[in-house]
Amino acid sequence: MKGRADSGIPDESVDMDDAVDTDEAVDTDDAEDTDAEDPVGDARRARWAAAGTGALLALAGLAAAVLRASGSAPALVPAAYAFGAAVCALAAVLGSRGRTRRALWLLVGGVMVMALGDQFD
Repeated sequence: MKGRADSGIPDESVDMDDAVDTDEAVDTDDAEDTDAEDPVGDARRARWAAAGTGALLALAGLAAAVLRASGSAPALVPAAYAFGAAVCALAAVLGSRGRTRRALWLLVGGVMVMALGDQFD
């Protein structure tokens, strides 16, 4: 049966429920491409990583400073751990504010200060 275009009545052989609305159709390949190239998500992950790593290293440095201060180590050793922990805490603050490159270098510097201070024992 042909549709009755002149009468305005749609053809009964066409099921309107099976018709696809082009506005609702989403191409999944395009959605995956935009997720992979999401600079905002990458920046957010970098901030969280810098802040979390800085906080973790700062706590570890403070714990090492307290443990070394209670022992028979020279005074320079706990001071180096405390200073390295302070540098890592500063890196955590900078990382949380989006300065992730500077935070990375401060983390490296803080860990190096802690490692150098441990050599004086």
